[in-house]
Amino acid sequence: MVNLQKLKMGKSKRDEKQYWLLKTEPGEWSWEDQASNGGLSKWDGVKNHQALKNLKSARMHDSCFFYHSGTKSRRVVGVVTVVREWYEDDVTGGGGAVDVKAVGEMRRPVDLKEMKGELKNNKEFGLFRQPRLSVVRVPADVWHKICELGNGYEGDGVCVSEDDEQV
Repeated sequence: MVNLQKLKMGKSKRDEKQYWLLKTEPGEWSWEDQASNGGLSKWDGVKNHQALKNLKSARMHDSCFFYHSGTKSRRVVGVVTVVREWYEDDVTGGGGAVDVKAVGEMRRPVDLKEMKGELKNNKEFGLFRQPRLSVVRVPADVWHKICELGNGYEGDGVCVSEDDEQV
């Protein structure tokens, strides 16, 4: 039996775009590494149960902030998109991964202090609630605010200078 309500509404909950923040230490895997790798990489090595659950929830074409963690540079530096959903990977010792591809560098990196100041009333944002998680969901309103703070990112379809290409 066809669910007419679902047909009328269009997309199912699973089809809705989600937003994520993926943390990495710049000394381990930086934005420059991501970009120089043809933009494509396997996002693996996640050990925390909640972060793994989040990573397994990432779907094709979900957008993810690429976040440099560590003591010197806690900031969003770029955007990647999920190009392969969760898969088991024997190479990682029984773990799994998702594949992500670089979309573009933030026009201006957005650091943690600035985010906390601008989003201080947002209690949903996992980066503030569970700061040690390496993969956190980003509510849509927070995604758009961080993009605004960083003047968007290369490849977002917004032309802000002659160097940017519209998609």
